[in-house]
Amino acid sequence: MDIVQQLEELLVGAIPTALLFIVLVVAYQYLVQGPLTAVLARRRALTEGAIEDARKAVAAVEAKAQEYAERLRQARAEAYKKREQRAKQWSAERDTALEAARQAAGQKVRQARAELEAEAAAARKAIEAAVADLAGQAVRAVLPAAAGGSR
Repeated sequence: MDIVQQLEELLVGAIPTALLFIVLVVAYQYLVQGPLTAVLARRRALTEGAIEDARKAVAAVEAKAQEYAERLRQARAEAYKKREQRAKQWSAERDTALEAARQAAGQKVRQARAELEAEAAAARKAIEAAVADLAGQAVRAVLPAAAGGSR
């Protein structure tokens, strides 16, 4: 019984320590653990929010970069089309100018041929007129000598 009595005294003496321990745990829970948990939760939320914001910003930048790349591709394609159109236009203008030059050259050749034919015809007429004259002179020059006449 002595042991039970000593145990009883020990437990009765431990009650204030146990109560103090319980009060200390409850005070720790309200004064330290609760605010610390709240601060850590807030910090985690802010960190995760910042990370999420950063991810959104990166996604937005990537979208912008793709948009700019698409615009650049479209601008290059448009510039290529314009260059092709200009080349076709210049080719058409060159062909038109060549055709006009060919027609002008053909016209000049036809005109020169006509002038040459006209000059040839005039020369033939002049020769034919001169032939009749020359034939008459030749006959006059030959006949008096054949007939024994003097000049």
